[in-house]
Amino acid sequence: MAAAEPSTGWVRAAAALLLGCCGTALSSSVQDQAEQFFRSGHTNNWAVLVCTSRFWFNYRHVANTLSVYRSVKRLGIPDSHIVLMLADDMACNPRNPKPATVFSHKNMELNVYGDDVEVDYRSYEVTVENFLRVLTGRIPPSTPRSKRLLSDDRSNILIYMTGHGGNGFLKFQDSEEITNVELADAFEQMWQKRRYNELLFIIDTCQGASMYERFYSPNIMALASSQVGEDSLSHQPDLGIGVHLMDRYTFYVLEFLEEIHPASQTNMNDLFQVCPKSLCVSTPGHRTDLFRRDPQNVLITDFFGSVRKVEITRETISLDRNIAGYESKLPKDELAREPRKYAEQLPVARIIHQKPKQKDWHPPGGFILGLWALIIMVFFKTYGIKHMKHIF
Repeated sequence: MAAAEPSTGWVRAAAALLLGCCGTALSSSVQDQAEQFFRSGHTNNWAVLVCTSRFWFNYRHVANTLSVYRSVKRLGIPDSHIVLMLADDMACNPRNPKPATVFSHKNMELNVYGDDVEVDYRSYEVTVENFLRVLTGRIPPSTPRSKRLLSDDRSNILIYMTGHGGNGFLKFQDSEEITNVELADAFEQMWQKRRYNELLFIIDTCQGASMYERFYSPNIMALASSQVGEDSLSHQPDLGIGVHLMDRYTFYVLEFLEEIHPASQTNMNDLFQVCPKSLCVSTPGHRTDLFRRDPQNVLITDFFGSVRKVEITRETISLDRNIAGYESKLPKDELAREPRKYAEQLPVARIIHQKPKQKDWHPPGGFILGLWALIIMVFFKTYGIKHMKHIF
């Protein structure tokens, strides 16, 4: 028995040493993970989703945007981090046979309007000026939080746009357009003002690739539904609603996103292949030369999702003091300047909440004139000129 006691003590000492080593390794691992998180350039996600088209026959553009909105919310981006701009309210359009709904699949299988859609800019608020103000942050102080893009230099931003376009421009509400130069300059302002870490730009419009030709800011990846000189085609006509429900490119992108979940390891190279010309009819394009990472190492959820793994620990973690060097700070001379007034930042006559102008009166159309002419002819044929005194 006496000989067994030293052996038992040795075993206990070895076990204690092993547990101590494991505890030290675990603590070191947690500390490394915490330091890696603070060194990471990506800590939050934002989405700006824009439909630029009005009128009932552009139903599909609203459905495109709402479908992307549904996907990013499903993958974890909250409404507080989504800026949704819809140029027309198809759900309340008098021609809609199913009021308060917008469908993206034939036979009315999927209502993408739902009960929890938060539209931030609607109708005549969707203008080129307001869109550029949202991107660059040059908006009045009175603007509510829901209409602001409150991103920073650790934000990954998804910008999706759909509508009617041409070589180097995208129309807004058939009354104005944004050019590829204006869009490129807005992204450069965002980069200079540290409003994004990485940016994914997707556009579904005719000659969409022309919209990213002038980009020159770093860390931008761009996708388009068609090349220069090509049209983007619609998809899924519905006889009950009377219009096409979606565009081809967005339809197949969303079909791909339906298979993605927050923990998916699917990368951007897979997204590039979702709509070959055999399906889209047009030729989708992408641009990655400005992006610093290899698209194969960029997860889909880096832009379309916002769910990050969280590990809870009761231990106190001492972070490396050098981490403070990774924090972005404005130069001292920049901080010393007095803040400029809103009017000095961007001198324009209109403001973001300006009400639409009253429409000018126009003479009646040919149908109304013809109807009145027919009524007068019938009146004269029936009663003659002598009864005109009863009218005037």
